Amino acid sequence: MELSDVYLGLGEEAFGQIVRGISIGKLKTYQVYEGFKVRAHLHKLNTELLRKAVPRLWARLSERDEELAKDLAQAVLVSHLDMITAVLDFLGVPHENGFFAKDMDAKLYFPEGWEDRTFQKFRGIYLDALVIFYINHLRWELLHATETYRPPSPSTA
Repeated sequence: MELSDVYLGLGEEAFGQIVRGISIGKLKTYQVYEGFKVRAHLHKLNTELLRKAVPRLWARLSERDEELAKDLAQAVLVSHLDMITAVLDFLGVPHENGFFAKDMDAKLYFPEGWEDRTFQKFRGIYLDALVIFYINHLRWELLHATETYRPPSPSTA
């Protein structure tokens, strides 16, 4: 699975919701503002222009622009460190303010079924699309998953 698959698995509407949740202030705080602006092909970066760029960003992800996918993930994740720390605390994963130690073997902290438990715990607390994105990002980054996670439909849960 490529990182672009994580976004495409959400669908364009949910992708737009996630992009609208990017915090320009957090991008500046974590010094990823300029890099993201360049990667997104935006001459100026603010919430309005980012919202208008969603269709172009979606098209680039559909073409498997993995560099954009990575920079976009960084922008999304630094914008939602509160959710990340809550999820990692729930799972018992050691971290420093949402960031992993480089040499940590994170696979030990993700037993079978962790995705469904995490989604059920945080759905409605945070934007569902954001929770699904983060679950899939963890699966991509740490577990090298081959397919995206989709939560069970309400009728099968």
